[in-house]
Amino acid sequence: MNHMDLATADLGLAALFGPLALLALVDSTSFGTLLIPVWLLMAPGRPRAGRLLVYLGTVAVFYLAVGIAVMFGAGFVLDRFGDALESPTAYAVQLVLGVALFVLSFRFDRKRSEARRARQEAEGKQGRLSRWRERALGADGGPASGSALPLMGLALGAVSLEVATMLPYLAAIGMLATSSLAPATSVAVLAGYCVVMVLPALLLLAGRLAVARAVDPLLRRLDAWLTRNAEEMTGWVLGILGALLVLDAVGNLGLGDAIIRL
Repeated sequence: MNHMDLATADLGLAALFGPLALLALVDSTSFGTLLIPVWLLMAPGRPRAGRLLVYLGTVAVFYLAVGIAVMFGAGFVLDRFGDALESPTAYAVQLVLGVALFVLSFRFDRKRSEARRARQEAEGKQGRLSRWRERALGADGGPASGSALPLMGLALGAVSLEVATMLPYLAAIGMLATSSLAPATSVAVLAGYCVVMVLPALLLLAGRLAVARAVDPLLRRLDAWLTRNAEEMTGWVLGILGALLVLDAVGNLGLGDAIIRL
C-alpha cells in the first residue's frame, strides 16, 4: 500500500469514527449491554467482578462474531442470490415481514409492561428472579457456583434475542462493509465498536467497586428507568425496523404511485 492509499484509508476511518462512536453508544444502552449488567450489579454484597466480566466479554465476542459474519457474508450472499433477493416474491415477503414487525411493536408498550410487573410482584416472582441472579453470579453456594456457564448462557440468550433489532449495529456494519477500509482494519474497527458497546457497563462496575456508596443511587435510578422503558424502546425499534422494511418493499414493488392514488 503506497502513501496515497494510506492517506485515503486514514481519511475514510476518520470520517467513520464519529458516526460509529455515536452508534456504539446508542447500542450500549440496550437490554443485553446495560439493563442486565445493571441488574447483576444491583445484587446484594460486593460485586463479583470476574463474573460480570465473563458476561460482558461473551456479549462483546458474540456481537463481533455476528458482525464479521454479516459484513463478509453479505457480499457472498448478494453475489449468489442477489437476483432472487431482488425479485417481486422476495419483496412481497419483506412487505409482509415489515407489516408484522410494525404490528408486533404495539405489544411493547409501557402500560402493558407495568401491568405485567405489578402482576409478577403480586405473585412473588421478584423473589425468584433474585434467587436466579444469585445462582448466575455463583453467590448461592450451589453446585454450579464455581461455573461461569450460567452467565455465558444468559449473555448469549440476551444478544441472540436482540441482535436482529439493533438497527445502530446493523447500520455500523453496513457503513464498514461499503467503506474503502481494508478487511483487517474493518474487523479492528468493529472490535473497537463492540468494546464501546460494553464500556458504560464496565465503568459502572469500576464505580461500584471503587465508590459503591456514591454509585449505588445512580444504579438504582438507572435500573428503574431501564426497567420502565426497556420494553417500550424495544417496541420503537421493532416499529422503525418494520416501517423501513415496508417502505423499501413498497418502493421496489412500485406500489408507491398506487398508494398515493388511493
